[in-house]
Amino acid sequence: MVLYKLEDFDPNYRDTLQGDDIKGLGVYTETNNEKIGTVNDVLVDDDGHFRYLVVDLGFWIFGKKVLLPVGRTRIDHGTDRVYAMGMTREQAENLPEFNERLSLDQDYEERVRGVYRPTYGTQPVDTSRTLETPTPVETPAATGISSTASTRDTYRYEQEPGLYQLNEPHHQTLRLYEERLIANKRRQKTGEVAVGKHVETETARVAVPVERERVVIERVTPQDAGKVVSPAEADFREGEVARVELHEETPDIRKEAVLREEVRVKKVVEQETIQAEDTIRREELDVNAPNLPVEER
Repeated sequence: MVLYKLEDFDPNYRDTLQGDDIKGLGVYTETNNEKIGTVNDVLVDDDGHFRYLVVDLGFWIFGKKVLLPVGRTRIDHGTDRVYAMGMTREQAENLPEFNERLSLDQDYEERVRGVYRPTYGTQPVDTSRTLETPTPVETPAATGISSTASTRDTYRYEQEPGLYQLNEPHHQTLRLYEERLIANKRRQKTGEVAVGKHVETETARVAVPVERERVVIERVTPQDAGKVVSPAEADFREGEVARVELHEETPDIRKEAVLREEVRVKKVVEQETIQAEDTIRREELDVNAPNLPVEER
């Protein structure tokens, strides 16, 4: 994996670090607070992740530079110091020299890692052998070191978080929270509608035409009045001489029930969108570290 100097990777890295520069910080041992050297540069990978601090050991050894994996560092913001975790002066002297003019390859990095691995309780790596014939490295899982050395093409820095990962408690992680509105619905009874029947009465009128018969007796003088008739024609008698039946109609009123209309009861669902609003909170990060090497990614 190709590594880059910090400024070559990002010429404006100081803006990302909010003006703080890790370069120039003193590097000290944790045990006796002895100065090892000074941070000369930082090497980052293709994704911009810090992998090594380039430490200038000129405090002891004139001009020698070595690599310090970032996972073995602790930055003290209060004193502007970088502490090399578990490193001694002897280890610093045994680190292979970093030459800026030469390309940084996996063979060289493996030699560097071989110096730090014994601090995890593992056996040093034979740096005389190349990665084409890798030597297995037995390492407990709890140490964060890969259990088997990888080849040049398969090695990943994530295999050894103890060397390359910025973990707690030396590198803090802050979690920022925010509130959000959750829109749910609940069904509740708003009332009920009862449908029944009642009887109303009214007076109805209907007109029925009826007929009634009556007898009309007319007396008229015949045209041949005064004509002499024979005794046989003149029928003189007493008693009933004619009978006429009289009829009349009377109204026959009755009631009957008929179907007037049909009522259907059903429910329909109406939809509407209700706008709701509330005040929500969100945590933002405030960094108060004047002139300290703070990087935000």
